[in-house]
Amino acid sequence: MTVYEYPFNERIRTLLRLEDLYEKFSFFIQHDHPLQHHVALATIYEMLEVSGRADLKSDLLQELERQKQTLLGFKANPNVEASRLNAILSDIEKTSTALLGLQGRTGQHIRENEWLMSIRGRTIIPGGACEFDLPSYHAWQSQPAEQRRSDIMGWFGPLEPLFSAINIVLRLLRESGRATQIVAISGSFQQMLQGRTYQMLRVHIDEKLGAIPEISANKYVLWIRFTTQGGDMKPKPFEGDVPFDLTLCNF
Repeated sequence: MTVYEYPFNERIRTLLRLEDLYEKFSFFIQHDHPLQHHVALATIYEMLEVSGRADLKSDLLQELERQKQTLLGFKANPNVEASRLNAILSDIEKTSTALLGLQGRTGQHIRENEWLMSIRGRTIIPGGACEFDLPSYHAWQSQPAEQRRSDIMGWFGPLEPLFSAINIVLRLLRESGRATQIVAISGSFQQMLQGRTYQMLRVHIDEKLGAIPEISANKYVLWIRFTTQGGDMKPKPFEGDVPFDLTLCNF
């Protein structure tokens, strides 16, 4: 099954983008080649661009506190698995404490590093990070892989609590919904939402069908139009019915 997610607001859109960047960073940093470490470093710069909103940290702290109070209300419920509930509450507490410990603007330690910012200034130029443009960066890339990895993880370290918080918030959001089996007749599905507020929707579809959902949604109506790709990869309307699972998520 392939999962497609659609955010209903800019806040969740930002969190999903940061989650995607973190997954890319985690993939490239575990490898050893200098080019893979270059991508890992460039991804940190992208993280700074996306997380540049001054209120992101406070938003996450407020959401973690709200989730904490909600989960505490389940403590007396005998149908709730106590060990799992306590584990989630512990994660929220540790992450909130770490977030509170972050000083200044997100990624300020990188912005204050002239060498890192000089590299950032060149990476936005196509081919701008060549060795003749940045000889000191080329020298750093010649360091042993473990040294490069240690340096990059040191630069990323202060951002870790931010991504731990994002992981918790998105995990709880995804778990808040219940999947419904639906069939899109002739590749099209529409549902009235009657003004109900949702944060995100998820579409699970069998990848063997070759159907790709194009989603449009607001608080009043949800519309999913399925397409497929031809030999030139250009999307075209999917011919036939499409069974899929729909999950509407909201805290």
